[in-house]
Amino acid sequence: MRSDVMKTGVERGPHRSLWYASGLSPEGLKRPIIGIANSFNEIIPGHVDLNKIAAAVKRGVLMAGGTPVEFNTIGVCDGIAMNHVGMRYSLVSREIIADSVEIMAMGHPFDGLVLVSDCDKITPGMLQAAARLDIPALLVSGGPMLAGLNPQGEKVGLDKVFAAIAPAKSGKMSEEEFESFCCNACPGAGSCSGMFTANTMNCLAEALGVAMPGNGTIPAVFAERLRLAEAAGMQILELVSKGITFRDILTKEAFLNAIALDVALGGSTNTALHLPALGYEMGIEIGLKDFNIISEKTPHLCSMSPGGPWHIEDLHAAGGIPAVLRELAKNQLIDTNALTVTGNTIGKNINAYPEGLGKADVIQTCAKPVHDKGGLATLYGNLAPDGSIVKASAVKPEMLQHEGPARIFNSEDEAVEAIFGKKIQDGDVVVIRYEGPKGGPGMPEMLTPTSAVKGMGQDSAVALITDGRFSGATTGASIGHISPEAMEGGPIGLLQDGDIIQIDIPARTLNVKLSDEELAKRKAAWKQPEAKIKKGVIARYAQQVSSAADGAVLQQR
Repeated sequence: MRSDVMKTGVERGPHRSLWYASGLSPEGLKRPIIGIANSFNEIIPGHVDLNKIAAAVKRGVLMAGGTPVEFNTIGVCDGIAMNHVGMRYSLVSREIIADSVEIMAMGHPFDGLVLVSDCDKITPGMLQAAARLDIPALLVSGGPMLAGLNPQGEKVGLDKVFAAIAPAKSGKMSEEEFESFCCNACPGAGSCSGMFTANTMNCLAEALGVAMPGNGTIPAVFAERLRLAEAAGMQILELVSKGITFRDILTKEAFLNAIALDVALGGSTNTALHLPALGYEMGIEIGLKDFNIISEKTPHLCSMSPGGPWHIEDLHAAGGIPAVLRELAKNQLIDTNALTVTGNTIGKNINAYPEGLGKADVIQTCAKPVHDKGGLATLYGNLAPDGSIVKASAVKPEMLQHEGPARIFNSEDEAVEAIFGKKIQDGDVVVIRYEGPKGGPGMPEMLTPTSAVKGMGQDSAVALITDGRFSGATTGASIGHISPEAMEGGPIGLLQDGDIIQIDIPARTLNVKLSDEELAKRKAAWKQPEAKIKKGVIARYAQQVSSAADGAVLQQR
């Protein structure tokens, strides 16, 4: 066993003494040691119940003859961190989480690893660590939150609260009504109820093969979630017994399956950071162009919140991710032979999963999809030579093609002030720059300005582009990850007020109406501004982080 180096032989007597001091018995130490990486905290709604999940995992490990040992990682709630300095620390936390899990599993060589996670950067960070370690491992998430209800009895989520800020600030919604909305939009534990980043990644984990069927959609408050966690605890011993590691599962085909599911769901644009970053750990090149290639042939099947009416609980009732994958498999849009943590192929997994009992129209067919092409699009052009990304499924038809003058802002705060101050005219293109991985630093999510545009009633007439990134809850013609970023002298940093921006999402292009000569002239005159943060983890991150087009990874090779 991998753990033998810390527990067997005379030379490891002192090591055993320390294990015994922790309460472990000699019999327990002889069994496979399974690390439980738990990101529980009392801050994030998706994490407040993770101790229950971890306890269920440990029961499963014990039932299957292993010895579970639990440790914790950090986690940032993107919603609470939004639109203040805390958001600059969110993407950075992905790397810290990956490092911490790697450190714990190398310092104490576990035989297997169960990753107990739920939210935006925590799930990809844990997966990156497991990819580095290449040991038997699987993910079990805490599950999605149930949708809330507004006064009209309609299902709502956190995105609707952000969109209500503008009416509340303008007096169109009373303070009491707004606070009631805040109290009821997020009814309890779980990752926020739409197809936002957390739920997207937990769903993609099924397609990647690193999580059990049901992982992405079983609601956090369902007993079924605890049974899934217990089954995961048992299954990790099976993986240890068979010697199945992450590198056996995370093949190029697995990544392509995940992207196919992603565009079929209309998932979060943040996956264009996390999948390439996970590929980087595996030595598998995954880039923005892969999203376009797969989106061209894979239709958008699920009209999920924030772009549509359905929430994760509805998708679960309709058969969950296996039902979506079955529809893709019928049309040869995924590789059903890819191995998964169940020990079976993804094809066997999805065929064995029970049919849904919910509304059938939650999951459309490839013959009659929501949209003929996938829900994510990557755009290229003289404004984004290395690419950019937009959730096309959440863009109003009239904004799929747009041309308008640039309104330049060098920070998110400046842009939000202008939007709420009614200084943005219909037809404008709001440009928020110096918010990329290096320039932010930390590439903050910008749900507030996109929600402000929507809340001001301008989402049918105003586009927003940035070298930063967006929440999975973002809607509208919101184009992020523009690469190269402004801090590296990218074209977005050369724009001036009034420059005409051309957006053509169907054609996958993003351009500014300037000649190459004019752009070269401006580039020669450009000077890199001073860093916004010059000390601590953020400063170190800015020095080492790669382009968003590469997944914003810390370059190790």
